[in-house]
Amino acid sequence: MNRRTLAVALLTLLVAGCATRPPEPAPPAAWTFAVSGDSRNCGNLVMPAIARSTRGAGDRFYWHLGDLRRTSAADEDLLREPRFRAAPPGKREYQDLEWPDFLAHQVEPFGDLPFFLGIGNHETVAPKTREEFRSVFATLLDRPEIRANRQADQARLGAVATRGVSTYYHWVAGGVDFINLDNANDSFDPAQLAWFDALVAADLRDPAIRTLVVGMHEALPHSLGDNHSMCSSGAGIASGERVYRKLVEAEAAKKRIYVLASHSHFFLAHVFDTPWWHDPAHGAHPLPGWIVGTAGAVRYPLPQGVVAGSDARTHVYGYLRGTVSADGQIAFAFQELGEGDLQQARGPDYTAEDAAFCFRANPEPERLGKAAPDPACTE
Repeated sequence: MNRRTLAVALLTLLVAGCATRPPEPAPPAAWTFAVSGDSRNCGNLVMPAIARSTRGAGDRFYWHLGDLRRTSAADEDLLREPRFRAAPPGKREYQDLEWPDFLAHQVEPFGDLPFFLGIGNHETVAPKTREEFRSVFATLLDRPEIRANRQADQARLGAVATRGVSTYYHWVAGGVDFINLDNANDSFDPAQLAWFDALVAADLRDPAIRTLVVGMHEALPHSLGDNHSMCSSGAGIASGERVYRKLVEAEAAKKRIYVLASHSHFFLAHVFDTPWWHDPAHGAHPLPGWIVGTAGAVRYPLPQGVVAGSDARTHVYGYLRGTVSADGQIAFAFQELGEGDLQQARGPDYTAEDAAFCFRANPEPERLGKAAPDPACTE
């Protein structure tokens, strides 16, 4: 082999190596992770309880699907901190400290357990911006797992790969690609859609990826939660349908698919088991999907037509635990937290009465009427 042929061969091997994902340790036969969203209002009391539960259970990581603090007005839990009991902060003072407060009271209790962070609509309420979100939470958005996959994506995805800290990203664990999307403003923008399409295509070519778990703040359109989802805009419906159909394609290619969201403050399973996605005219079918906005936000009643039960819970706090089998199949189960869990996990800034308040008055469910589906997504 002459020098030129050898050089070409070495370059080919180098490029092939750059196009692969970073290696990961072999996972156990079965392992677990935790996910929920919407921790505004009373998250300073609920999130430590989630942290205590997930750490005790040996979950591999926790994934937050957005809506960290209220932003438009001070959260009830923050107002009960010792520093504000005598006099509440002004609106601008609150907005300056709400995200540092989230880090101190809601992220710190997780300790060294990996914490993955999504963005919700309350993170873009003025004066908050995505730019500030990326800056304040750069350490979480650039975790080693995320950074390693972003670097590998320069070769895997080409020109559409993200080049720096982003509000949409992915990481791989145990043969599962966890994809965090950004629909904080009701839709996916063109750059994110191009990235998503390329990422799914790369996963379909990769036999080591058996499963895709896609998480976002607002549920994709035509779900049981349509009254509070991507149905609020034409761009949301169109871009959400595109993502949904891309996942149906991936499922047809023998990848396991699971779709997670929060935004609505209840727990609901089988969210895409709707007439729309059962209709062959729409070129798809129901995918496994869950809404779990139960990490501290004011609690909503279930949508019209949904009956409470094991797969539909209202006026609860908790999170969703996924148990990943060796073949990539994931079994999800809701983990409810009671007032006793909040009492055991509350930090020194809070009293027993504060935890009781969050259970008693956040808010009474009968104060909120059941919302009808958005006609834009059902007609």
